[in-house]
Amino acid sequence: MAQTFAVPLTNTRNVTIVAHVDHGKTSFADSLLSSNNIISQRMAGKLRFLDSREDEQERGITMESSAVSLRFDMTRLGPDGKPSTSKHLCNVIDTPGHVDFASEVSTASRLCDGALVLVDVVEGVCTQTIAVLRQAWIDRLRPLLVINKMDRLITELKLSPSEAYHHLSQLIEQVNAVMGSFYASERMEDDLRWREERERRLALRRDEQGDVPAGSTPGGSAPGSGTNTPNPAEDDGGEYEEKEDEDIYFAPERGNVLFASAIDGWAFRLGKFARLYADKLGIKEANLRRVLWGDWYLDPKSKRVVGRKKLAGRPLKPMFVQFVLDNLWRVYDTVLGDYNPDAVQKIVTALSIKISPRDLKSKDTRNLLTLIMQQWLPLSTTTFQAVIDVIPSPTDAQALRLAHMLHPEEARASSTPLRPANDLEKALFSCDQAETVQVTAYVSKMFAAKRGDLPQYRPKELSAEEMRQRGREERERRAAALAASQATPDGASPSATATNSGKPLTTDDLSKPLESLSLDTNAKVGANGTEATADDSEPSSEPESSETLLGFSRIFSGVLKRDTPLLATLPKFDPDLAPTHPRNVKYVTRVTARDLYMMMGRELVAVDEVPAGHVCAIGGLEGTVFRNATLWAPDAAGIKSEEIPKTMINLAGVSMQAAPIVRVALEPENPSDMPKLVRGLQILNQADPCAEYLVQETGEHVILTAGELHLERCLKDLRERFAKCAIQQSETIVPFRETAVRAPDMAPPKTKGAARGTVHGTLLDGLVSFTIRAVPIPSAITDFLLAHPTSIASLISQRGSTADESEEAAREERETAESAVTEARVLSPQEFWAELESICANCGGEWVGAADRVWCFGPKRMGANLLLDPVGKTSLRLRGKEQLIASARARGQTADEALASTDDAVAQDQLASLDSSTAKSESDTRAELRLLRDFENSVEAGFQMATFQGPLCAEPTVGMGWVVERIEHSKDEEEGKGRTAVVGALISAVRDACRAGMLDWSPRIKLAMYTCDIQASTDVLGKVYAVVARRRGRIVSEEMKEGTAFFTIRAMLPVVESFGFADEIRKRTSGAASPQLIFSGFETLDLDPFWVPTTVEELEDLGEKADRANVAKAYVDGVRKRKGMFVERKIVESAEKQRTLKR
Repeated sequence: MAQTFAVPLTNTRNVTIVAHVDHGKTSFADSLLSSNNIISQRMAGKLRFLDSREDEQERGITMESSAVSLRFDMTRLGPDGKPSTSKHLCNVIDTPGHVDFASEVSTASRLCDGALVLVDVVEGVCTQTIAVLRQAWIDRLRPLLVINKMDRLITELKLSPSEAYHHLSQLIEQVNAVMGSFYASERMEDDLRWREERERRLALRRDEQGDVPAGSTPGGSAPGSGTNTPNPAEDDGGEYEEKEDEDIYFAPERGNVLFASAIDGWAFRLGKFARLYADKLGIKEANLRRVLWGDWYLDPKSKRVVGRKKLAGRPLKPMFVQFVLDNLWRVYDTVLGDYNPDAVQKIVTALSIKISPRDLKSKDTRNLLTLIMQQWLPLSTTTFQAVIDVIPSPTDAQALRLAHMLHPEEARASSTPLRPANDLEKALFSCDQAETVQVTAYVSKMFAAKRGDLPQYRPKELSAEEMRQRGREERERRAAALAASQATPDGASPSATATNSGKPLTTDDLSKPLESLSLDTNAKVGANGTEATADDSEPSSEPESSETLLGFSRIFSGVLKRDTPLLATLPKFDPDLAPTHPRNVKYVTRVTARDLYMMMGRELVAVDEVPAGHVCAIGGLEGTVFRNATLWAPDAAGIKSEEIPKTMINLAGVSMQAAPIVRVALEPENPSDMPKLVRGLQILNQADPCAEYLVQETGEHVILTAGELHLERCLKDLRERFAKCAIQQSETIVPFRETAVRAPDMAPPKTKGAARGTVHGTLLDGLVSFTIRAVPIPSAITDFLLAHPTSIASLISQRGSTADESEEAAREERETAESAVTEARVLSPQEFWAELESICANCGGEWVGAADRVWCFGPKRMGANLLLDPVGKTSLRLRGKEQLIASARARGQTADEALASTDDAVAQDQLASLDSSTAKSESDTRAELRLLRDFENSVEAGFQMATFQGPLCAEPTVGMGWVVERIEHSKDEEEGKGRTAVVGALISAVRDACRAGMLDWSPRIKLAMYTCDIQASTDVLGKVYAVVARRRGRIVSEEMKEGTAFFTIRAMLPVVESFGFADEIRKRTSGAASPQLIFSGFETLDLDPFWVPTTVEELEDLGEKADRANVAKAYVDGVRKRKGMFVERKIVESAEKQRTLKR
């Protein structure tokens, strides 16, 4: 097989295999690999070739995406009835199914045009099945449903064909219900967007007509002609266009459903049996395919297909049962049941397949069944045909997908495909493979490969003819050297007797056998131009590092060749701004694609060029591309000048399905290995799309992982591949959150005569005095803020001085996102403030109008905490600034000009408030203005510090608001005290006041929670409940899967209690139950950490020392101890007086 991409673009397909864990993805891929003779057909389904890691083989699950390029020749009948063969290339990416590696699915889906969605026929639709279907929906992949493990219906559940048909029907309905929910949610968003746009157009038309002078009408029409009245037909853009949803559903008669058994190597679509029975039944193949699924029956008397209404009570079987399932059941029962050689021979003869007599006589009936089914219903042939028929080619797919990547809002709002706006988009939408068009490639992730596995470092294997040729050359060289030595009596001449190593030949050298020669040809030539031996060349070819990073990429337009200079746009590049804009310059860098590889599972094959529409690996990006990037060049020759184009795009927008929530601090056992550990952590940070590496303020090196299994894989990679040194790990660090609630039995307020949470503060002997009041935010407002962190970050990013800080803050906040729900739509500033205002109005009380009084959000300027002005104060705050910026941009000002004009307006507003005070001269007013700004910045800084490290255990706070009641400055005390000291002291005072005000309420901690999905049989149900209860979890739901003995249990489990949970539940149930843990956000633990028994009933129940442990206090003390903070503990329990014993 020639290792090249040279096939027509229309015959190329890019697909990814996605499914829940243990639903058979890698075993399914084995059968596809066996069709290209990469592995043996007998090992297909058992070898799991694409699981190349040792721990993947041991655990039996996939942990890293693997790509392979497969060829397939399809023979079809032409219009003239003659068969024609066409060559196809299918780039397949196998992805993990475990939730800890969900980011691998995200990175793979961006590179593909379709998805093979595997579903276990017994387990049905699971949590990750829904997740991968949602990912395919978001990335506009064409899905192909594969119902796998069909053999379990026969061998395990022992269902009859009719029962199996009903089971399959329900399974397909469940999958279609999931797809329907995606369609319904998107339709509601489209409808909302259409209504908002219609109202905006109508309001704009009314404003335009309102500006027309009285007595005249627009366009010069006569008064009273009705032109001033908006015409709905003109202004509302017509009726809302419903999008058809029939294409999104799976239906076997449409060919987008496969029934398969990867372990036995067979699969089929309805078209296979329609072709078999079309001539026999006298029905056209297309018509028969439509009635082979559903409530259609074959009338045995009239030989006609009838529906359910015409059964007239007759017990007929559906055609799918009669013509498909009955035959499958008969083969399985004959071979695996009471084995009858004669019956098996009849089946082999009837199916026209060839089985050797040795296999027919074998006692291994399972192997015989596999041989029969692989020849009768070959999985690879069926899959490739379905992929080619259902999944579009890159030319058709990119016209739809690239529009959603580049212009997501416009593409969703438009009912027709978007047209390209420039030459670059034209090449992208058409997947142009010409060398003269612009080259665009997308790197979805970086992955590590051993340098010795690269083709250029791999020893070259010599053919037999090459070895014979080298032997002949060596004999001739020895004969010439021996003749020269005999002709020279005083010794051998160095020039005449030099060996291939440049050293003189001796008699001993000449007597060595030819078998002792080295056949290594990698380092053939030495430094002086002569041939070098393997020993001489080995030190020079030793690589500096054993690992190299390659880019997992797809070419979207043009042709990418080796050693091509390119421009890379990093993920933070803003395509709305010019590439030369100051904010974009640092996100545009130059790279060179040194090497290109075709990925063949475990191996990499070097190629000279990759045309558009194909997936490949790119070398030479290490040190420049961190994780993902968009590569660009004007043509196949690459960048020739220093000029940067006027327009560039950014495709790097992979969503994180699983936020890294588990932290571990690492250190080497040998301190001298610290440089190795740091280098290994840097490689891991790039090679793993979901792992994060950071150095804390304490100097600790910390990695963040998605879960326990992900952590184990990262540590194994560090020890064995990246760092290659012994590593010690700390106890797992799990994040908490702090909040406060209004409890019924709170202590009296700390500040007498004031509302609860009020704190008065003074500093520097009364120079500055202030009052801050803490108040819990209503849950509706908190939920809204937690659901829109990106919208809040976009508000902050419009501030010129804090743009860079906000980007870093957004990254850190996403690491430990409060909500596991992906933000459906990023709200514009106007939409965000409007929704926040309506939610505040619904909460009532002092929250009415709170949106206009918001100073800032916290922590990191984007959390779910608020700093507010008191009711009645009308200063220009965050919302007012946003409105000023929006109006300035509407007038045509740039972003920088809008920011400058907004700052001027804020200064004028503050000056106006100062003019009404006692300030007399202009200089005094300016000084007061500077002091006021310093005070406000100090209050905001103190608020950010208090929300980032709460009072309980220095964890971030959630759902708290602080109202700045007053700030007063005493001019009499100002003399002799510097402004810097005042500002610094005010920050600390505000921070402490915010913490004290929060403790005036009833404090609580919020636990990071996992949603735990467990599938278990009835006999181990009690053990599962016991393990969940022992780890302080709670059962949410319990459902029994119809037709099976399995229960699906959903529970909520604290992350801090989850370590070792999977192993424990497998041990307790003897492997009969396996949990799937998905991070679902934070949940309040309704227990006061400072609670002690006070009432008579509590003292009688718990005793004076509260013998029952306070779980919340235990968590708080654990975090405080880890951070080195003070922990109040009694070291001595039940002390007794010491006695001195007599001798």
